[in-house]
This record gives sequence, C-alpha cells and structure tokens, in this order.
Amino acid sequence: MSRATLAGKVSAPRQNPAVVVDLDPESQEWIHDLRADGATRDEAVSRLHELLLRAARFEVARRAAAMPHVRGNDLDDLAVQAADDALMSVLRRLDDFRGASRFTTWAYKFALLEAAVKLRKRAWQGKEIPLEDDAWSAFSSTRPTPDAETEQGELLMTLRDAIDRILTAHQRRVLIALAIDGVPIDVLADRLDTTRGALYKTLHDARRKLRRHLEESGLAADSLLQETS
Repeated sequence: MSRATLAGKVSAPRQNPAVVVDLDPESQEWIHDLRADGATRDEAVSRLHELLLRAARFEVARRAAAMPHVRGNDLDDLAVQAADDALMSVLRRLDDFRGASRFTTWAYKFALLEAAVKLRKRAWQGKEIPLEDDAWSAFSSTRPTPDAETEQGELLMTLRDAIDRILTAHQRRVLIALAIDGVPIDVLADRLDTTRGALYKTLHDARRKLRRHLEESGLAADSLLQETS
C-alpha cells in the first residue's frame, strides 16, 4: 500500500484554536505541511514515512540479535509495517503534539514503539500460551533461601488457592499469562481479541483481589503482586 493511500485514510486534522502551542520553526513547518492539502501534504507525508522507516529499521536492527530465527527480509518487512502503522498513528494524533520536544523526536518514538510491538508479536508467532499448571510449576520451582522457605511456601500455597477460588477464569488466565509466563501484553491482546487497556484493567483488578485476600490472611505479597508500569 502506497504512502499516499495510507495517508488518505486519515483526514488532515485541524488544530484546536483554543490550544496555543509555541513550536520551534522546524516543528511548525512539519505541522503546517501535514495539515495542508494536495501536493504539500503528500510530500510531507512521504518525508515523514521515510523518517519513521529509518527509526523502525534502527529498532529492528537493534533487537535482531535476540531473534536469530527471523531472516533479513522478514525483519525489513516488519520495519516497513511498523513505519506504516506509526505513520497512521502520528497523523491521527497531530493534535496531541504540544512541542515538548521537536516534532521529529516525537514522531520517531511512534516508530520505535510499533517496531518493538511487531517484534514481540513475531517472536511469539506460532507459540502457545503455556498451560496454567505448567506456569505454576515453573513459578514454584524457584527455591527461596532457607530462612524464607517456610514463609514463602505458605504464601505460594495461599496465593495459588486464592487464584483458583477468587479470580474469574479470565482474570486467572490474564494474570498467569502476563505476570508469571511473561507473555507480552500485545501478544495476549491479539490472542484474546481485546485491547491492552482492557488487559491492564483485568490484571489490576485481579491483583487487587489477591492482595486484599492475602492481607486478610496476614501475609505480605508485595514481591509477588507488584504492579507493572
């Protein structure tokens, strides 16, 4: 799909006149051109896509060593896809740009994020999310120090029982996948056909239930139920 076709899917947003933004000259030019019509906007979109593609390729190359099974052509395809999606995101969010950094720096981050997401998804492609019993077996196999073994053993038993009894099946699956198995949230969102925001809420609610239960049982669970950023 061409850049013009991609850009055509997003109408040029008009800046809210109530918002006063003091931008550097280069950023002003970017915003002006991307809000323009016709050839001016098309040329700006093309330049923006080139910038985003460079950023995506940089991020893909930086992470490529951790994915030796992915070939060069596949990596470049991921970079192009990341740049395309980043372009759409930037064009949709022009009104969000407030000039805290240069426009190019702000836009660059979209490509880095999209590239990272696509690489995480690619790494998990074809993998099954581990079964709950397998997850618990791996989680419980980490041996504590002798002084902490009894206390941690009691905590783990209480925690596992609480997960089985207190959480809904969906909360249990999300908690174990994200907090124990380390499944990337983007991957889980795809598998469950939901959004990152919905999964974060499910995870937060599950942890809140478990923390309350453990506190009522006189046990501290800070190390096991830390919130993710």
